[in-house]
Amino acid sequence: MNEKVRAVLSDYHDSMRHGKPLIPGVNAGAFLAVGPDTGQLLHILVRSLNAPTILELGTSMGYSGIWLADAARETGGRVISMEIDAQKAEVATSMAAKAGLAAYIEVRVGDAVELLGSLDSSIDFVLLDLWKDLYVPCLNAFYSKLTDGAIIVADNMISPGGKDVVAYAEAVRSRAEMTSVLLPVGSGIEVSRYRSGWTKMR
Repeated sequence: MNEKVRAVLSDYHDSMRHGKPLIPGVNAGAFLAVGPDTGQLLHILVRSLNAPTILELGTSMGYSGIWLADAARETGGRVISMEIDAQKAEVATSMAAKAGLAAYIEVRVGDAVELLGSLDSSIDFVLLDLWKDLYVPCLNAFYSKLTDGAIIVADNMISPGGKDVVAYAEAVRSRAEMTSVLLPVGSGIEVSRYRSGWTKMR
């Protein structure tokens, strides 16, 4: 991670602590993001992969996308990020450019489930961090596109929690090809791995 990326992450951290706009004069609303510990773990996980195609569902203002795109640069991969709020997507795109990572991340604006229906890429890594009632529909939409060994990380599994994340945990763990564990990192993350043709012990 170079100094340009570190400086942009510092801008995000200042915004989280003090409510300072990331772009002067642009207030894109609530700043919903994974924290630094989760960002660091995402970076570590992606760096374990070779030239991965990374799917981020819920761009928000691009904080997690910086961690993912930097890891993509280091591994020869790329990030496809999906966000329903056009203004947040604009902020995220601007921050990625400021970090020198624009070539490694593409932000698509629209409903995630609809966008996933037209996605023609296979997927090696997924970050789920959008509205929680969309976790299971998104899982169903991208599941057939996962490569062997693909990793899925779902955020906010402990806090705020709720019935939707419980439903997601049950859905991902019920699939025979998935192994999954809940980790007390940040707001709680469910880390799952897909193995084609593998059936876990019951």
